Amino acid sequence: MRIAMVSEHASPLAALGGVDAGGQNVHVAALSRELGYRGADVVVYTRRENPRTPRRVRLAPRVCVEHVDAGPPEPIPKDELLPYMDAFAARLRRAWERWRPDVVHAHFWMSGRASLAAAESLSLPVVQTFHALGVVKRRHQGPRDTSPPGRIEEERGILRRADHVIATCSDEVFELLRLGAEPRRISVVPCGVDLGLFTPEGPSEERTPGPGRLVVVSRLVERKGIGDAISALPHLPEVELVVAGGPPAPEIPTDPEARRFMKLARRLGVEDRVRLLGRVDHDGVPALLRSADVAVCVPHYEPFGIVPLEAMACGVPVVASAVGGLVDSVVHGKTGLLVPPRDPEALARALRSLLEDPARRRAFGEAGVRRVRSRYGWHRVAEQTLEVYRSLPDIAREARRGTAR
Repeated sequence: MRIAMVSEHASPLAALGGVDAGGQNVHVAALSRELGYRGADVVVYTRRENPRTPRRVRLAPRVCVEHVDAGPPEPIPKDELLPYMDAFAARLRRAWERWRPDVVHAHFWMSGRASLAAAESLSLPVVQTFHALGVVKRRHQGPRDTSPPGRIEEERGILRRADHVIATCSDEVFELLRLGAEPRRISVVPCGVDLGLFTPEGPSEERTPGPGRLVVVSRLVERKGIGDAISALPHLPEVELVVAGGPPAPEIPTDPEARRFMKLARRLGVEDRVRLLGRVDHDGVPALLRSADVAVCVPHYEPFGIVPLEAMACGVPVVASAVGGLVDSVVHGKTGLLVPPRDPEALARALRSLLEDPARRRAFGEAGVRRVRSRYGWHRVAEQTLEVYRSLPDIAREARRGTAR
């Protein structure tokens, strides 16, 4: 099977931790690799951000990344990319005339817009994964939402035109139905975890002695709830908070969001217990998570959230906001605790209850490992995704013809 993955702003080759580099990058990279291991030929199409980047880069066996020229070859915030999507679509169409995929899988709404435009004249089936929805972002961010004004209508149009939609959690299904999606054209396939990298066994980052270490792995943006984690510290004497994400470490002192978080920490008198590490390579995250007593993931909203799964795979209990996909992945009272978003006092109570109970932390960690291994390995996610592809009418007909022959 030939698969065209389209991820206009989230390159699978990007360094993680920047404002627009996070879970989608990991998802596209890992899913593409696993599909390649299963015999599919995969090309990931992403917008060129550097004039020196080769047109094609091999990502894994049978998988390559193709950089598409659309707009200036430099980093551009994703919410400013819409004017370049027609050029992106035109390039996709020309590429698919030369190398015709069996299915197009678009990631994020702008990729969906471009993919549908490119695929229409070629009669190619398009599967859509949104990763985030404009209506949810508008609800939570209000006037601070920087999305293009027509995003929500564009997403409704994609729902009407796409052959199938893959939601990553049950909460997203409800949002899609409210936007007018047809239930029969929605499947739920979660994000996954690299079970070879994220394991309970392995090195752990050295830590200072103390009553507890909390670890956050997140982009440095307000909606991720880092400020709430800092605000919980006055209720947790001597506990340290380590935050991985954002720009490289040398740039942390001048980063606006990092400075805002440290200003909050100074005001609360906990500056000496907050460490902002800056960007950490993905391969370095497991050791950091293993050093934690509890992983904290308390966004104000979250389409899915891969970090709690990574922590659970490392045997670390999680305290997470009861929002979005976190409600599916974190089982309250079994693999971690769920708390209301934007509530530092509730967060502090949950954290204190775990920090004071090592046996409960250990039980949560062991249950988390079992849950992730049974449900969230990329091999399982890839097989579920292939099932969606095979269910598309054109591909199903071709498969029946092959069986008949």
